[in-house]
Amino acid sequence: MAEQQLGVLKALDVAKTQLYHFTAIVIAGMGFFTDAYDLFCVSLVTKLLGRLYYFNPLSEKPGTLPPHVAAAVNGVALCGTLLGQLFFGWLGDKIGRKKVYGITLIMMIVCSVASGLSFGSSAKGVMTTLCFFRFWLGFGIGGDYPLSATIMAEYANKKTRGAFIAAVFAMQGVGILAGGFVALAVSTIFDNKFPAPTYAVNRALSTPPQADYIWRIIVMFGALPAALTYYWRMKMPETARYTALVAKNIKQATQDMSKVLQVELEMEERAEDIVKDPRLNYSLFSKEFARRHGLPLLGCTSTWFLLDIAFYSQNLFQKDIFSAIGWIPKAATMNGIHEVFMIARAQTLIALCSTVPGYWFTVAFIDIIGRFAIQLMGFFMMTVFMFAIAFPYNHWIKPDNRIGFVIMYSLTFFFANFGPNATTFIVPAEIFPARLRSTCHGISAATGKAGAIVGAFGFLYAAQSQDPKKTDAGYPPGIGVKNSLIMLGVINFVGMLFTFLVPEPKGKSLEELSGETEVEK
Repeated sequence: MAEQQLGVLKALDVAKTQLYHFTAIVIAGMGFFTDAYDLFCVSLVTKLLGRLYYFNPLSEKPGTLPPHVAAAVNGVALCGTLLGQLFFGWLGDKIGRKKVYGITLIMMIVCSVASGLSFGSSAKGVMTTLCFFRFWLGFGIGGDYPLSATIMAEYANKKTRGAFIAAVFAMQGVGILAGGFVALAVSTIFDNKFPAPTYAVNRALSTPPQADYIWRIIVMFGALPAALTYYWRMKMPETARYTALVAKNIKQATQDMSKVLQVELEMEERAEDIVKDPRLNYSLFSKEFARRHGLPLLGCTSTWFLLDIAFYSQNLFQKDIFSAIGWIPKAATMNGIHEVFMIARAQTLIALCSTVPGYWFTVAFIDIIGRFAIQLMGFFMMTVFMFAIAFPYNHWIKPDNRIGFVIMYSLTFFFANFGPNATTFIVPAEIFPARLRSTCHGISAATGKAGAIVGAFGFLYAAQSQDPKKTDAGYPPGIGVKNSLIMLGVINFVGMLFTFLVPEPKGKSLEELSGETEVEK
């Protein structure tokens, strides 16, 4: 077998890091910014939605979303994302990365705005339209996963490819922070303009009618950064790897990359023969694919699935954990606007101290120690910290030990992001052949989202107290927070075992990893 790589792709692999790399990071990263902003900002406003639309003047506690509504509001976007990942992942390999990239962005902008304009003033009307638009918002976001990863991988050079894809992913952390800051700013302004008594003092006045604008502004703001990058997304040329290896138009790929790299690239002889070799054109469901890529695909899907169960159940239920340890005061002692402020403050602190640094640690170290080591270490540390929180759980919830609890909790997050949360996103964009790359990334990501749905819904019910008197309104008794955390620790350990199926792409070209350079002499 002779190794033959097209000249234009070799030029991309050895290119020095330059401005267009950073432009690509920002353009691809903005989708992720919006994605994280939209998925996580809803957890900042669910308590407010409960107070506004499910107010019961006879209740000692402020209104909360009924279980099925809470599950729908948190879950529909995840379901939409899962379907979007599969559909747009497949479409990105069929009609090209660039075309699909514009469609997903328009969907995200329109649905972000529309979900903030949810119709009617009755609980049913608002929740139904909110869920409808959040589903389609998720669908658009889903397309962004395989496309952002694939575009960045195909544009990057071989030496710093890991860091570039990780930087796109790290924009998620920035999005989560932005969600927190927007919520803090909006709730502060409204709290000053429309002061209200606490729920314990006056139930009816504790949530002023103007508070209805708060959640709408927070939800709609996510459309702004996405809209700003639309123009740049449309100006980006199609990736050379798609044009040459999938569309088989090497001349066009060479011209596009000459412009991007600002050098003269020559089109080589015999190039057509390389890309048209029939042995390299096996399909996703062929024996050849199973033989070459079957186990790596199983590794990518299983680790992402297991990670997301743990990651999303932690993330969406931060506010419940904070309330349990007393970081957020009892709901009745606050008015509705102030509650948004307190939840946003707690989530932003956790993001600043653990979530965001974890992402950038991955960017810094991924091309030094490699994907495999980071993923293995991350899963291992998550297992350790989960068990360290879970077994002495009754010790941690005593008021004197709260700070220790928050530190342990933050460390679990830090090692999720400086660990499998980043690597499960990066590796599927590197190890599959160009004509199936976006599809395989979509499949891996969708399996991950299935894990997120299990984590989000399963945890809502599992974490309920075993004592029927202590459960949230409308929920059956669960296995309690302690046992739920032990389960998550076990899941992380299994993720560590499945990591051994995933190959190490560090320092190799994409064509070498996917076997696309192998042509018989």
